[in-house]
Amino acid sequence: MIEFVFILPIITGLVALSLPAPMGRVLLLITAFLHLPLSIITWMGKLTPTYPHLFSSSPEGLLILLLTSFIFACISIYSFSYVDETVIANKPVFNCCMMLFLGTMSMVTLSDHPIVLWIAIEATTLVSAPLIFIHRSREALEATWKYVIICSVGIALALLGCFFITLSMDIGNIDTSLTFSALYDVATKLDPLWLKAGFIFVVIGFGTKMGLAPMHTWLPDAHSQAPSPASALLSGALLNCAFLGIYKVHVLMAVAGLQEFSGNVLIGFGLVSMFVGAIFIISQPDYKRMLAYSSIKNMGIISFGVGIGGFALYGAFLHILHHSLIKSSLFLSAGNILLAFGTKRVQRIGRVINYLPKTFVSFFAGFIGISGLPPFGLFISEVIIIIGAFQQQHYISVGLFLVALTLVFAGAGRIFMSLSFGEYSEKIEVGERPLRLLPPYALLLASAVLCVWIPDVVYAAILDSIKMIGGTFHG
Repeated sequence: MIEFVFILPIITGLVALSLPAPMGRVLLLITAFLHLPLSIITWMGKLTPTYPHLFSSSPEGLLILLLTSFIFACISIYSFSYVDETVIANKPVFNCCMMLFLGTMSMVTLSDHPIVLWIAIEATTLVSAPLIFIHRSREALEATWKYVIICSVGIALALLGCFFITLSMDIGNIDTSLTFSALYDVATKLDPLWLKAGFIFVVIGFGTKMGLAPMHTWLPDAHSQAPSPASALLSGALLNCAFLGIYKVHVLMAVAGLQEFSGNVLIGFGLVSMFVGAIFIISQPDYKRMLAYSSIKNMGIISFGVGIGGFALYGAFLHILHHSLIKSSLFLSAGNILLAFGTKRVQRIGRVINYLPKTFVSFFAGFIGISGLPPFGLFISEVIIIIGAFQQQHYISVGLFLVALTLVFAGAGRIFMSLSFGEYSEKIEVGERPLRLLPPYALLLASAVLCVWIPDVVYAAILDSIKMIGGTFHG
């Protein structure tokens, strides 16, 4: 029963709401390490859907499911220590919403029905909103309302896009089940006009949740105000789930012979997102907001690579893997800095290398990785995307792509250098703890390992995810 993968964390999350906080943290840890083997078993094809007209195990869905489960396992270890050392008004709510968040994201990855996918993505908004408001400050309240309202409006537009897709079926007099698997088989019979309209609304709608500019405005506030474990999930896992909704419809467009249209739309949104992220990173006074704008930039890179197609599509999927691992690690390291210095303001922090030497290693390594420098995987994925764009003769787009990358590196580099080596003479509030150090290191190690060795099953899943729309890998 494949549905058990998302039913388990939903049930345990509801149970955690009635448990004392320490027991809830234990249940969070148990859930994480039950969910990971369940995801692996699902990956191996040992579980089948009870409702095949609603759920299925697509290769791209399973890839993001396993990635999400691994990241959540690392975050659950981190949270076990972090929650005790920070001020959280309602810890049972934190434990509950973290597990519900995992459950709804897992549901997204396994959804084959467009409306079920939409329901699952909307559910991620509802269960993660309390995590953003968990500190109950004025800024947290504002960030939560922006998150709920902007994402709900976006999701409503995505629902309209799904209706347009069903309308394209009705105009073509197509009698088939409303699942992506079935739609792919009859894609050439769908009405192209309504299919294009549906894709535009889906990109705007799910793109809002993915953090594509100019629909990104909720993201910096939410990432800044959420506790660091939640920020790591928002950036490392949630954005991928929203991408999955766009990607499934993009595949439908490609199979219907409309890949050039949908690809150009994704390239446009990708470049805009990259430049918005780059511009706002420069002189950013809040280091968690800086990481949030980095996520917007990286979602733009993924959108750009998918839009280019071919070899670049392989690079886009590699980028998803490495960005999720490295960015989650960075948010956890940022959480250690926040606990120690008690502020997110860049100008009030310095000499992390002296005060938090172990955190400095993971934080600075994360900066190297997220900047697209070797030995981490974003260097490889970005080079592949650039090569793929040259192959498709998108020369101007490549030029803009490189300019945006340069701006991001310059802006982020200044902030990282200030945090790591800037002046600071006061005492720190909290030191380093093993349970808050191991997860960031594990995530970075996973990214480094994937640079030199990709397991055959992961490699096959990436190729299976991209082959339907002409994605390739030469090597």
